[in-house]
Amino acid sequence: MSSFARRLGLECPLVQAPMAGATTPELVAAVSNAGGLGSLGAGYTEAQAILDDVARVRSLTGRPFALNLFVLPDAFAVDPLAVARAREELDALMAREGLEARTSLPAQWAPRFSDQFAALCEARPAVASFAFGVIDPAQMRELHRRDIVVIGTATTVREARAWAAAGADAVCVQGAEAGGHRGSFLHEAEDAMIGLFALLPLAVRAVDIPVIAAGGIMDGRAMLAAEVLGAAASQLGTAFLACPESAAAAAWKRDLPLAQEHQVTTIRGFSGRAARGLRNRFVELMPHAAQGLPYPVLNALTAPLRRAAAVAGRGDLLSEWCGQAASLVRPQPAAELVARLLDERRLARRSLTASRDTC
Repeated sequence: MSSFARRLGLECPLVQAPMAGATTPELVAAVSNAGGLGSLGAGYTEAQAILDDVARVRSLTGRPFALNLFVLPDAFAVDPLAVARAREELDALMAREGLEARTSLPAQWAPRFSDQFAALCEARPAVASFAFGVIDPAQMRELHRRDIVVIGTATTVREARAWAAAGADAVCVQGAEAGGHRGSFLHEAEDAMIGLFALLPLAVRAVDIPVIAAGGIMDGRAMLAAEVLGAAASQLGTAFLACPESAAAAAWKRDLPLAQEHQVTTIRGFSGRAARGLRNRFVELMPHAAQGLPYPVLNALTAPLRRAAAVAGRGDLLSEWCGQAASLVRPQPAAELVARLLDERRLARRSLTASRDTC
C-alpha cells in the first residue's frame, strides 16, 4: 500500500473523482465505506449547500473523504453584448429543439470561491482537492493548520511542480484521456493534452510528493498499470457515473455504454472551458456566439438548457462528460464496483507476478 493511502487510512489506492454536478453524498460515502476515497465535487455549490452536503456525507460514513473546489476569482468581467448575442442564439436553439426553457441572467455567474473556501475550512474534510489553479500560501497554511490533506490537479509536469512548490501533499495528474473539465492553469488546455501513461512517469520523476493518476482508468488492470508507473493511487470518474448513487441524468447514463472512442472530444461550448465528453447533437449545433464566452459565464447560460434536456431525456443536448474509455462503464452500486475493481487489480497483479516467474 502506498504512503498516501496509509496516511489517510485507505484500504485501497482508489480515489473516486470529484465530478461536480454528478457526485452525491451517497456516492461519496459508498466509495469511502468500501475502502477508497470518496470525493464530493463542489465546484458549482454555494457555501451553505457545501456544509449541508458534508453533513449528509458524515451521516453516511465515518471514513475519510475529499471535498473538491475550482480555484476561481470571486468576480468576473463580462461583455454584456456578447452575453446578449449568446442568449439569443441559445434560446433559438432550445426553441428549435422543442425545449420550453430559456436563458436568464443569474444573480451571480458562479459561487464566490472565498465563500466556498470558508465553508471548506469549516467542514474540515480529511482531504481538500482543487482544480483550475493553485491556492495561495495563506490558504495552504490554513488547510494544513486544520490537518487537511491538500491535493492539486495538474495536466503537465510544470503544473505538478507548481503544486509541489505551493506545499500540496499530493498531486493528481490528469491525462488527456480524462473526462470532464481540464484542470490546466499554466497552459492552454489544447497544449496540455498529454496521454496519462506518458505524463505519469514524467511527473513522478519531477516531484517528491505522491502522484495520483487520472484519465481513462476504468478497471483494476489499468489501476495496476498506473501503480507500476509510479502512481500512489488511481482516480476514477467515468467508471462511477453509471452507479445508481450518481446524479448523472438517466440519458447520460444510457449513452455511456454506447460511446465510441472517437466520439470523445474536447468541448468548450457547454461551459466556456475545455472539457472532455461525447460529441453529441449540441456539440454539432453549438451556437457561434456562445463559443467565445468564458467559464463560468457560458456555463451559467447553458444551465437551463441542460436541465430541460435532462428532464426531456435528451442526452444529445446534455454535457455528457466522460473519459476516453467510457464504453467500459459497468452500471452497478458503487460499493460493488469498488470490490470488482480491487478483484481485477489483484488478479492482474497475480498474472503479472506469474509471467515474471516464467521469464
